[in-house]
Amino acid sequence: MHVVLHQPEIHYNAGSVGRTCVALGAKLWLVRPLGFRLDDKHLRRAGMDYWRHLDWEAVDDWSDLCSRLDERRMWFFSKKAEQAYTEVRFEPEPILVFGSESEGLPYGLLGARRNRCLRIPIHANARSLNLSVSVAVAAFEARRQLQSRIAT
Repeated sequence: MHVVLHQPEIHYNAGSVGRTCVALGAKLWLVRPLGFRLDDKHLRRAGMDYWRHLDWEAVDDWSDLCSRLDERRMWFFSKKAEQAYTEVRFEPEPILVFGSESEGLPYGLLGARRNRCLRIPIHANARSLNLSVSVAVAAFEARRQLQSRIAT
């Protein structure tokens, strides 16, 4: 599994996502520009001592990422998506893509990929979930689906 943070802004969220990736055995991709420095002590503090076990990579931009990963396996998470993340069947080695905390994913990434866009349904009183929570919800559902297919 791969988790992509497109232009994340908050080091604590990236650190927490890194910790979740270690728990899942997933690779974390960070797409620049970032709202923090990669040597930031807060980034590592949020990931605690897990950061040294994390398989991660930072890329300069979206096209750099796409040259490294199969775009056909990507799922784009957005509160604007119509399809719930529980309504799809995740295939092996899914790539879960999340946007920045303040802007989400840009329309340019979502527009042509509407059939690959997913949302996490939440109550109308909440604007959104925290980025690290969203990653955990989606990634553990993908893992649950994949493991249940292996077990049967």
